[in-house]
Amino acid sequence: MSGEGKRLSMLGHIGELRKRLIRSLVVVGVAAIVCFIFREQIINLLIAPAQGIQLQAIEMTEMLGTIMRVSLFAAIILAMPYLTYEVIMFVSPALTRREKMYVYLILPWIALMFIGGVLFSYYVLVPNVTKFLLTFGSDIAPTVPRIKDYINVVTRMMLAVGLVFEMPVVTTFLARIGVLKYHWLARKRREAIIVSFILAALITPTIDPINQALVAVPLVVLYEMSIWLARLAQKRRPAAE
Repeated sequence: MSGEGKRLSMLGHIGELRKRLIRSLVVVGVAAIVCFIFREQIINLLIAPAQGIQLQAIEMTEMLGTIMRVSLFAAIILAMPYLTYEVIMFVSPALTRREKMYVYLILPWIALMFIGGVLFSYYVLVPNVTKFLLTFGSDIAPTVPRIKDYINVVTRMMLAVGLVFEMPVVTTFLARIGVLKYHWLARKRREAIIVSFILAALITPTIDPINQALVAVPLVVLYEMSIWLARLAQKRRPAAE
């Protein structure tokens, strides 16, 4: 391909990326407006794991900023299937017809695994982390957290765990199209365990090893599941082709 042809091709990719980014932003914006309308219900849902602890807002603009953050957080969760679709469609020209079929098959699983990670974080991780943070040292001085700090911690954990739960789906797809080999994943098991505990330390805002283990253990299980699914996908690949 000539230099001019490469330049036109690059401009075409940039234009396509720009259109998909604009559509994604519009979808997130519309979802954020809907979530803003139901802001009270969403915030009450997020503070439920605090188990009746009184939260406070100190700055005049704190509640406004918190509501905006919550609306955006909920909008991203609602729009995640569409955002994933746009990403996949952007790279789809580089995929074969069979690979595109695999993409369509994993789209529902991407959404389900992300929602599963968010629910796991909400029902298992958030209650234990908030209980530890709110009760640690309470015999010395009671903790009355700001609602902004609480929402930041909760939303960060839920988004991070939701994204990490995508690992089995991604590895299965990569193994199915021949990019990833399950032998390689099995050889990297020891490193994956170390990385799981490092990620757990980054995701959880506490130094409590029990809360970190609540994240690290599921990550290790997800990695083992990824190896098994990648092996299954790799075995089916030659027969399918």
